[in-house]
Amino acid sequence: MKTIASLSDNDLIARYLEGDEAALKTLILRHQKKVFSYILLSVKNRELAEDIFQDTFIKVINTLRAGAYKEEGKFVQWVMRIANNLKIDYYRKMQRMPAVETNGEFDIFDFVYGNEPSIEQKMITEQIHRDARHLLQYLPKEQREVLEMRIYQDISFKDIAELTNVSINTALGRMRYALINLRKLIQEKNVILS
Repeated sequence: MKTIASLSDNDLIARYLEGDEAALKTLILRHQKKVFSYILLSVKNRELAEDIFQDTFIKVINTLRAGAYKEEGKFVQWVMRIANNLKIDYYRKMQRMPAVETNGEFDIFDFVYGNEPSIEQKMITEQIHRDARHLLQYLPKEQREVLEMRIYQDISFKDIAELTNVSINTALGRMRYALINLRKLIQEKNVILS
């Protein structure tokens, strides 16, 4: 009589499907080292490898129980394909999901709502930009020119200086005075920018 350890993978699967839990344990132990090493070599993180390994065998068990396993080659190759797909799924998910670093003051709503502004926030932002652009007309031409080049066209102060035929210090000074004058205009015109 054959011992359980000497049975083929397919025989172990058949016995597991008949209710022999020891057959499943033998199957997992037989391929554990190979599958885990394969995952660990790819992800290079032991905890992540353990998670993917566990998820792999959960998927294997669920597929076996559902009767969806088809003997199309070696069992271990099928398990490795599942592990590989789970690794790919993990990395795809990580690309979509931003990493969250906390400083102890974690608010779940910051994470849930993400970085995408709502329609209301977009409308408010557009109105603020319109109001701010409207205020620019009250600035002196040189200040307005420097501010528009720096803020709206993202031109460096070095390039602004060359384009306006002034020194970098003059360009920086015009920007500084433009911002000071904008703050005064915001107060004078009672514009709300928040």
